[in-house]
Amino acid sequence: MANTVVINSKEYAIDVADDMPLLWFLRDRLEFTGTKFGCGSGLCGACTVHMDGTAIRACVMPISAVAGKSITTIEGLSENGDHPLQKAWVENNVPQCGYCQAGQIMNAASLLATNTSPSDDDIDAAMQGNICRCGTYQRIKKAIKSAAFELAKEV
Repeated sequence: MANTVVINSKEYAIDVADDMPLLWFLRDRLEFTGTKFGCGSGLCGACTVHMDGTAIRACVMPISAVAGKSITTIEGLSENGDHPLQKAWVENNVPQCGYCQAGQIMNAASLLATNTSPSDDDIDAAMQGNICRCGTYQRIKKAIKSAAFELAKEV
């Protein structure tokens, strides 16, 4: 088994216990604090990151399961914070408290990577596992549609 993981395009040694959750490796070892702890059970989505392009919950993913994989956090989504989703989030005033937003954006990015023109039902289904305590779901949906439109123009 590989004893390294690529995070945001940089390789890191896995020098912790195999059962340490990826979330704590990211936050405590590497200081990537954009990924948040929420429920600790993989149910709220605050800890969503990408593993090889697919959204996963970092709080329940043991570091041993990501060895040899590529992980992208909110910090790695865009070098300058100008990913179309990040821009759409600002333009649509999505965040209130902001706690869940990194996970929301990462889940939405996974959706848009596989569905460049999602319907309302597609968005609802894809985002179902991400909880927003402030209830900004309609703004989230609007921002995803806006980002999809912008991404379509880039193609």
